[in-house]
Amino acid sequence: MKQRITQKLRNFRLKEDGNAAVEFVIMAPLLLILMLASVEIGMMTIRNSLLERAMDDTVRWVRLNTGAAPTHAELKTMICEYNVVPDCETNLQLEMLVRDLRSWEVLPASYTCTDRAEEILPMSEFSLGEDNELVVLRACAKFEPLFPNALFASVLSKDGAGDAALTYTTAFVQEPR
Repeated sequence: MKQRITQKLRNFRLKEDGNAAVEFVIMAPLLLILMLASVEIGMMTIRNSLLERAMDDTVRWVRLNTGAAPTHAELKTMICEYNVVPDCETNLQLEMLVRDLRSWEVLPASYTCTDRAEEILPMSEFSLGEDNELVVLRACAKFEPLFPNALFASVLSKDGAGDAALTYTTAFVQEPR
């Protein structure tokens, strides 16, 4: 009896049936995680590129139309025409800071962002500046990651509603009117 059990265990150990299944079980989750991360990074890159393009075009419009003084809502509408993030009008926060060209002040490290989990606060500062003043325009666009619990999205810093932030800063000198 003991010899028969030993023989069956030896035969089981020497069989190669199921090798492909073992490799699949090991590799499939890794490939799936890689694919999910690729899609998430791709969508973030597209959103970041759209935000950069929208900000650059908006700043260009402001610089070329020196007589115009757009409001916060108009600038936000111009940026949101590029479909930067879903529900852009509520998920995009703009901040305009006027800085002296000759004595640079360090910008605050934290961006002013929206948080759907909290009540929306009014914008902290918005001024197009006077002639020949440096104006820094900062934007923070919140978006919901496609796969919020996947490997890549889990390391993003998120707010109380689970939204991640895209930020962009640009600057221009207000031309004389």
